[in-house]
Amino acid sequence: MKNDNLKIKIINSKEAPAAIGPYSQALVVGEFVFCSGQIGIDSKTSNLVKGIENQTKQILENLKNILEEAGSSLDKVIKTTIFLTNINDFQKVNEIYGQYFSSHKPVRSTVCVASLPKGALIEIEAIALREKF
Repeated sequence: MKNDNLKIKIINSKEAPAAIGPYSQALVVGEFVFCSGQIGIDSKTSNLVKGIENQTKQILENLKNILEEAGSSLDKVIKTTIFLTNINDFQKVNEIYGQYFSSHKPVRSTVCVASLPKGALIEIEAIALREKF
């Protein structure tokens, strides 16, 4: 089914790190927000934070800021994908992730990968619904 009226809006939050390649932080397409994978870069310093716990928290804060810029929130996330360079970090990530998604639990996949940009230990991407259509 073709919908010529479907508009795509590019999202760029100043409260999250700028894209490090030829992609957008997020796109709004209809009622959905598609967030690019985020690594643990602090938008104030443009540096990757150290350690799996700090990177996980930074990523979730970055996603929160991007989603808010798009008219959504972490409570509207319906799917996440987590990429880990060390599957042994799974439990640590789960503990922090659970603090951000305590009552609302999106569906999720977790994949172990060989490496990530800038030497990151983790990357998370998300799909959410918009609060305002």
